Amino acid sequence: MSNDPALHDFAVRSSDKIRYADTDRQGHVNNAVFATFLETGRVEIIYDPHAPLAEPGSEFVIARLELDLRAELRWPGTVQIGTRVATLGKSSMSLEQALFQDGRCAALASTVIVQIDAQSRRSKPFGETARRRLGALTTAAESFAEK
Repeated sequence: MSNDPALHDFAVRSSDKIRYADTDRQGHVNNAVFATFLETGRVEIIYDPHAPLAEPGSEFVIARLELDLRAELRWPGTVQIGTRVATLGKSSMSLEQALFQDGRCAALASTVIVQIDAQSRRSKPFGETARRRLGALTTAAESFAEK
C-alpha cells in the first residue's frame, strides 16, 4: 500500500527466518506466527542481556497488541522487523512495528508494554537510564495513528 512505512523508518531493525512449519494449509505464514516475529523485534529493545532495560526487580508485560495483516508472508525466506518507540509514559511504552518481506510491508502492529514490579505485579516507573534509552529509539517518522 502506498502509505505503508519503509524499514528505514524504524530505529531498530531485525530479521527472522521463515520456517516451513510456519505455513498453514493455504501455503502462507500462519497469522499467529506474525506475533512471534513481532516478539523478535521487541526483544531487541527490552531484553538486551548486556544492558537490561527493566529496573532491578521489574519485568515487562504486554497490555495491548493490535495487529493489522496487510499481505502474505511466504516460505522460504526471511522477514524483516522494524520497531520504534511511538510514545513513552511513566511506566509504559507504545511500540510501533512493521513486518516486511522483499521490501513489501506485510503487517503493522502497535503494542503497549508496561514495566511492572515483579512482586506486587503493579506498574513501576521507568528509571532515567531506561527513559533515555527508549527516548533514543523514538523516530521522527509519522506515526501509524497519524496516517
